[in-house]
Amino acid sequence: MLWDKFISKAKNATFLFCRDFMDYHADRFIDHSLLIFKDENLICVFPANENNKEIGSHDGLTYGGPIVGKDIRLPDAMKCFQSILQYYDDLGFDKMIVKSLPKIYHKMPGDEVDYLLFKVGAQLIRTDCLSVVKPGNVNYSRSRKEGIRRGKKNGLRVEESQELDNFWRAILIPNLREKHKSDPVHSLDEISQLKSLFPESIRQFNVYNKNNQIVAGTTIFESDRVARAQYISGNADKNSLGSLDLLHDHLLKKAFNNKDYFDFGKSNENEGQTINEGLLFWKEGFGARTIAHNYHVINPADHVKLNGIFT
Repeated sequence: MLWDKFISKAKNATFLFCRDFMDYHADRFIDHSLLIFKDENLICVFPANENNKEIGSHDGLTYGGPIVGKDIRLPDAMKCFQSILQYYDDLGFDKMIVKSLPKIYHKMPGDEVDYLLFKVGAQLIRTDCLSVVKPGNVNYSRSRKEGIRRGKKNGLRVEESQELDNFWRAILIPNLREKHKSDPVHSLDEISQLKSLFPESIRQFNVYNKNNQIVAGTTIFESDRVARAQYISGNADKNSLGSLDLLHDHLLKKAFNNKDYFDFGKSNENEGQTINEGLLFWKEGFGARTIAHNYHVINPADHVKLNGIFT
């Protein structure tokens, strides 16, 4: 498939942009993605959905924005972005929201879109704080070291599992319902389907006690440079057991020690306005520090502001 072939070679893409991933919830979104060509060669794709007069890139994904090839230069990137805006403007869309791909996921330098967002006067409407660390030789806080020691003392072990049911049914779903009155973004059927489609990219790690009972786990989304903890959860004894600390020590020093980054995800609540300080404290105890994940709103009619950039 032309789209997926391009995604596999793009400089700012992950497997989330593959059509099989985007289409698992196709019934919830009206897809309005674009492919941009130059001399019959595909040089950019734009994952997007429409909602009344608004375009989102992408409301069903963690991130979005224009995806470009490794060889693209700024003039062509500008023409792609201008073409995208003009296309939606011509169809009467009056708002476009872009959740930019954080730079740690880029395979090559790729700040072209940042400059173009500035030129069209895009408004920053939300920033989430992602906690990110370089795996391998990490510097833990005293509390995280103590947690790891408790995990070892309690005889816990970490194993990768090829099935998701145990963690999702026994730990994740009950915890979310009890603490937040909510369910995971993905249903168990959906995440199981996605894992079957992307077995090398969606991985499950569980923590078991001496009685072989699951006590914690995490579902990881792995891309070329980054391992992202998409879901993390432990049972009610996680602090006394040290289960989550032991788990992430294993992830950072063994399972993903060859990655450029490990992304613990955001600690924000209320659309980025507040931060769960306890959750942030726990992540930063592993040496994680903050990078920004930005959301911008754009008026597609402002494509005219890109005229005359190059002199």
